[in-house]
Amino acid sequence: MEVDHVFICTTPGAPEADELTRFGLTEGSRNQHPGQGTSNRRFFFHNAFIELLWLTNAIEAQSDLTGPTTLYERLTQSANDISPFGVCFRPTDATQLDPPFPSWRYRPTYLPDDLSIDIGSATPLAEPLWFFLSFAIRRDSADASKRQPLHHRRGFEELTSVRITQPNLNDLSSAALAAQQSSCVDFVGGGPPHMEIGFDNGSMGQRHCFLPELPLTFVW
Repeated sequence: MEVDHVFICTTPGAPEADELTRFGLTEGSRNQHPGQGTSNRRFFFHNAFIELLWLTNAIEAQSDLTGPTTLYERLTQSANDISPFGVCFRPTDATQLDPPFPSWRYRPTYLPDDLSIDIGSATPLAEPLWFFLSFAIRRDSADASKRQPLHHRRGFEELTSVRITQPNLNDLSSAALAAQQSSCVDFVGGGPPHMEIGFDNGSMGQRHCFLPELPLTFVW
């Protein structure tokens, strides 16, 4: 499996996205998730995208359908032992229909009836939400009608690494271990939640931290 996108929980409207545009990223289309109670702002690259996610409807987010995803807790609580991140994977080839970790099927109302999201089972809140989209594809392979802007002033093309900092690395879930073994995801323990995203294999040797607006660092 490979990373399809990552999300970061933000405040309503995701004004934090403006920091990314000032930095030199081109924003893509925004999206709403009817029935899930969330909306987003997004930034697309050739192989993946970054999603800034916020709460729009607390009742929907806490419903019997969506509540088990833990999105509500991640979107409304800021303790160091609650990760504000999610990492979504997709198949590396057409033969991989299921994620390589224990999961359960989430069928949000905004998806067609024949599609679902596989969410990692027994994932503690201290870890990101791990999920898998069997139908997802690279962004530069999308139909012309669904193409998003992929050109950025900074020149970024491909997301090539994701490093997650969390308070400790004890008893990582099966999904976290699979993410570490089967993709470009790695972990650092001993600090508050933070995500470091690497682009183009860090060939330029540069980095930029978006604190305090976002718990996010870019390396390129």
